[in-house]
Amino acid sequence: MVNLGLFLYFPEDKSEYIPAAISMGIFFILAVIAFLLIKKVSKKEEEKTRELEEKINKQRRHLRKL
Repeated sequence: MVNLGLFLYFPEDKSEYIPAAISMGIFFILAVIAFLLIKKVSKKEEEKTRELEEKINKQRRHLRKL
């Protein structure tokens, strides 16, 4: 059986957690920004797709009338 406790490190000086907390905060903020950016781009693509679908439907209706 492997002892995984060797990889855990809990420092006595709690100030060693500060750089980790800062980097975690930065990456969390970047993740939120990336999520919002992807959501914004997705909305634009959805609108383009909707417009294309309407255009195709108009063409089909026009061809059916002929």
